[in-house]
Amino acid sequence: MKTSAAIAVALLAVNGCTRDETAAAYGGADKVWRVVEIDDIPFASRATLTFPAPGQIAGDAPCNSYSAAITVPYPWFDAGPIVATKKRCADASHEARFLEALANMSLSEILRDTMILSTPEGRSIIFKADG
Repeated sequence: MKTSAAIAVALLAVNGCTRDETAAAYGGADKVWRVVEIDDIPFASRATLTFPAPGQIAGDAPCNSYSAAITVPYPWFDAGPIVATKKRCADASHEARFLEALANMSLSEILRDTMILSTPEGRSIIFKADG
């Protein structure tokens, strides 16, 4: 019985020490990232991305809030599946464009107040840190 308890405590300790290897740990955490451009076209609506916890992203698209898990280490990026609320608004086409692009991004790069998500095919989303 004592052996089982010792193993459980050891597993909890190891899990508690797991380091976040996502973009959050490489300059992405503690910032609100605002979309400024998608696929080389300025983004006229407001959309944000944050890293609220290790392995998680969340934010506000033009109409709805969203969240997703990130399970790959930096510099890779794989948000999925993206879960969003379902409110309607006038910016629905901008929201669809943003969420579709976000779901397809596979690389991330963070340099000070700029974060670039991209694909090998040349698609990109450029974010600036608010504040």
